Amino acid sequence: MLNRRIAEVLRSGEPDDSLIVQGWVRTKRELKGFAFIEINDGSSLANLQAVINQDLPDYEEIIKKLNTGAAVEVSGVLVASQGKGQRIELKAQAVKVYGEADPETYPLQKKRHSFEFLRTIGHLRSRTNSFGAVFRVRNACSAAIHEFFQQRGFLWVHTPIITANDCEGAGELFSVTSLDLKNIPRTKSEAVDYTQDFFGKPTYLTVSGQLEAEVMAMAFSNVYTFAPTFRAENSNTSRHLAEFWMVEPEMAFCDLDGNMDLAEAFLKHVFKYVLEKCPEDMEFFNQRIDNTVLTTADNIINNQFERLTYTEAVKLLEKADVKFEYPVSWGLDLQSEHERYLAEQLFKKPVIVTDYPAQIKAFYMRVNEDEKTVRAMDILAPKIGEIIGGSQREERLEVLERRILAQGMQPEDLWWYMDLRRYGSVPHAGFGLGFERLVQFMTGMANIRDVIPFPRTPQSAEF
Repeated sequence: MLNRRIAEVLRSGEPDDSLIVQGWVRTKRELKGFAFIEINDGSSLANLQAVINQDLPDYEEIIKKLNTGAAVEVSGVLVASQGKGQRIELKAQAVKVYGEADPETYPLQKKRHSFEFLRTIGHLRSRTNSFGAVFRVRNACSAAIHEFFQQRGFLWVHTPIITANDCEGAGELFSVTSLDLKNIPRTKSEAVDYTQDFFGKPTYLTVSGQLEAEVMAMAFSNVYTFAPTFRAENSNTSRHLAEFWMVEPEMAFCDLDGNMDLAEAFLKHVFKYVLEKCPEDMEFFNQRIDNTVLTTADNIINNQFERLTYTEAVKLLEKADVKFEYPVSWGLDLQSEHERYLAEQLFKKPVIVTDYPAQIKAFYMRVNEDEKTVRAMDILAPKIGEIIGGSQREERLEVLERRILAQGMQPEDLWWYMDLRRYGSVPHAGFGLGFERLVQFMTGMANIRDVIPFPRTPQSAEF
């Protein structure tokens, strides 16, 4: 007999097929002379029903062990199902129980559990329908991302987790050190003596792989990163994680228009891929989590994104017949409520806002001829606001140096980044996508902690 995944069995299994399935018991129902168990192995939303007759050796002893959560192996033959809602079922010829689950203490019984409760048992929540669907969609998103860039000849580069620079300049960094925190070495001025640390200087967990991706783009033209990043922001909102994954392509010989074209094509590709690979899971989210999930996906796939400048966006917001909580004024960054108004109410589709004021954007963004704005772009999506942020990078050495100094940084700390402008500099551009925000947007899950297997948040690092 062949071991087969339940998703494959449900899709293509036929009566009289002999096979073995392995998984975990979701439910058990005992009748006179036989019992039904529902088995799930994580490969699909649906379970496979197995029928166990009393003529099976050690029937009574086995049935006692087949409680919800038990790990089992069932060998048997597929038969046409007599029940509703299922095409086939497995008539058991042998049952092996690998691991029992005490029904008195196993926390996942056949009832609805709140997401708040499930976060307290993060080691078991993946066995539920909701989280099984989330992580299958997350997997499909990952595959779609790699497929998109690989089909276009991009090189996947592995940028460092430990870095000596703060790409965003926000200062919300996790320090990395090998110093004895009970006996920290000090200089004569009582500052920390980092010369005695492992790297001989202050180092941090990275907030972005962008700067290093620019290095690689200057040799390979088109590259992308897909890796964990970290932000030490003391925030407990439903939108923030301390550890999250970022997708960051970087393209040489590319301007802002090319950047926007790629980002729009990228989002469309990922949504199409997931709808094709995970139709049952997406339908589940549409029915159980957010009944706009499928229309949102259709909105992304089948609409040309609206494009307008920050200045135009501010004028539209100022004219809006809406009372915003946060003020709207040229020079202030757009808040989530402003972004969602543009995408949800005004244009009713994704919007790309470009050319933001220089003073609210990072040092590496290319300065426009007006000297007041930079070649930045944000993609704003209905229901979530900003989902992608990017820019054409500043390729002119003198301008870049001026921008670094203006933001209180020292060019010598980024000497290698400056060198990219000294030796073979070219126009180039890129963007960043918070991966968990994409999965959250796609599934309709309300809290970002529920779209990553092991969320890292303030005062929480259980695993």
